[in-house]
Amino acid sequence: MILNKQTARKTAEVLLQINAIKLSPSAPFTWASGWKSPIYCDNRIILSFPLIRNYIRETMAKHIEEQYGKPDVIAGVATGAIGIGMLVAEYLGVPFIYVRPEAKSHGRQNQIEGFIQKGQNVVVVEDLISTGKSSLNAVRALKEANLNVKGMIAIFTYGFNVAEENFKKENVLLQTLSNYENLIIQAVETNYVSQAEVKTLTDWNANPSEWNAI
Repeated sequence: MILNKQTARKTAEVLLQINAIKLSPSAPFTWASGWKSPIYCDNRIILSFPLIRNYIRETMAKHIEEQYGKPDVIAGVATGAIGIGMLVAEYLGVPFIYVRPEAKSHGRQNQIEGFIQKGQNVVVVEDLISTGKSSLNAVRALKEANLNVKGMIAIFTYGFNVAEENFKKENVLLQTLSNYENLIIQAVETNYVSQAEVKTLTDWNANPSEWNAI
């Protein structure tokens, strides 16, 4: 769920401004999964804009402290959330670690990079939620290392039903700065998309794996 509507709209506004999110209903993107999509999100771009990355960092950090108190550790999900996760940890003055998709095949064969101790309270930072599978894979790795995962905060979610179901199944609290619903509202109000294009964007979000642009 989003933190609040004001934050959701403000976050959507800045993501559109810097093209971290692009909407293109008439010329869809192709995701790595093969899905056709009228939206593409690359939140790594945030790191190149100091004012915006500071807004994201401070909003996340302040919410984490209000929701959970100061955690022992902030964990970023590799690779997209390493940068922003580290900034959040720095703002809070706590250690930072990150979680790989899988353990390395060489060296120390770590999946979790950084210093950890059993029983530490961890909040996970993520940049983007689609189905939630990679995010929850990181949560499982942290739990298997005997860390206490308090919850996860992400910059943006597409709001897919499958993601909501996956997080419920794993009993992980997910909160996001913004989501697809508020993004579309913001995009219409700023004339980024037309009312006619909203139907295409809505249809895709309802069934992204089967959606066809034609």
